[in-house]
Amino acid sequence: MGYRIDTKCIHGEQGVVGNHSYGAVSLPIYQTATFAHPRIGESTGYDYSRQSNPTRTELEETMSALEGAADTVACSSGMAAIGLCMELLEQGSHVICSEDLYGGSVRMFQAIGEQRGITFSYVDTSDADQVEQSVRENTSALYIETPSNPTMKVTDFFQMKEIANRHNLVLIADNTFLTPYFQNPLALGADIVIHSGTKYLGGHNDTLAGFLCVNSPELAEKVRFLYKTVGCSLSPFDSFLTVRGIKTLAVRVEKQQENAIFLAKWLKSQKKVKEVYYVGLPDHPGYEVNKRQARGFGSMISFRTDSEQTARQVLKRVKLISYAESLGGVESLITYPMLQIHGDLAPEVRQHLGITEDFLRMSVGIENVQDLAADLEQAFA
Repeated sequence: MGYRIDTKCIHGEQGVVGNHSYGAVSLPIYQTATFAHPRIGESTGYDYSRQSNPTRTELEETMSALEGAADTVACSSGMAAIGLCMELLEQGSHVICSEDLYGGSVRMFQAIGEQRGITFSYVDTSDADQVEQSVRENTSALYIETPSNPTMKVTDFFQMKEIANRHNLVLIADNTFLTPYFQNPLALGADIVIHSGTKYLGGHNDTLAGFLCVNSPELAEKVRFLYKTVGCSLSPFDSFLTVRGIKTLAVRVEKQQENAIFLAKWLKSQKKVKEVYYVGLPDHPGYEVNKRQARGFGSMISFRTDSEQTARQVLKRVKLISYAESLGGVESLITYPMLQIHGDLAPEVRQHLGITEDFLRMSVGIENVQDLAADLEQAFA
């Protein structure tokens, strides 16, 4: 019988210390590019760190345990993981995507995917009818974020799996926002799960990482071949940092969620806030769907202020909260999506999505929540 998920964060599937040299409790860093062969035709199991490395292997096995994956590859960033996923798509294929994806994903799809002859349709995947109507003869994949970045829309995995099965589509899910601690897309029917490990998994804003988790040995074989060929592997030291981050994932995200629930309710009571987007609020349109398919709500909040002036004022005046990109770390961050994460989108697209001049996104950290509220209060004043 396997361990529960909070224990898996620390020990992996069945405990890994027994595999460490000299009984080291902490994961050793194998900072080597290559490995010697005992004899001709023999291997220690590791030959070259672009392909595999013991430090990275432990990280990948831990992620597979958390996501329930057949295999996981650790990449040099979340974008590298998305790029690796794109290598699985054939020229001339069509992909249906959540319309408010992370802006970097859209940039990659437009700048690189379309040049390779792949086409993309961006639809509101919280509306299954829109997804169904977007399927074409050459549609090969369905790519979703739930909750979405940054408008926090929730997509029903069960509906998406029905559509994917009906049309023989690969179902790909970005699970960065909720992490495997709160949500397991593979268990809900996804074929591939992507993470920016830079965010909650690393958890300390000190390293870049990405993950591609797959649901079958057959898909794993394809991904492993592309992985060693493209060479987007995570370094041993960054693998060590990410393992260290995952060990505290459970306690961090529980505290972050607790803070986020408090702040979401607090923001709703502020005169200069017009709308709050947080999946954990019962009046959120996707609240019930998220409860059915996830064990938590996460700690990402977006909100709309009463004016562009107020939004810019908040970004200028926050002191404890940092005005910075990224998310998921122990430090609270606030972001201006229209200029930062979605700055490359056409203005009319941002307007359609609601990513306007008065729209802010906050990643809630683990600070004392009263201090966070006080910082926002003085920034609004």
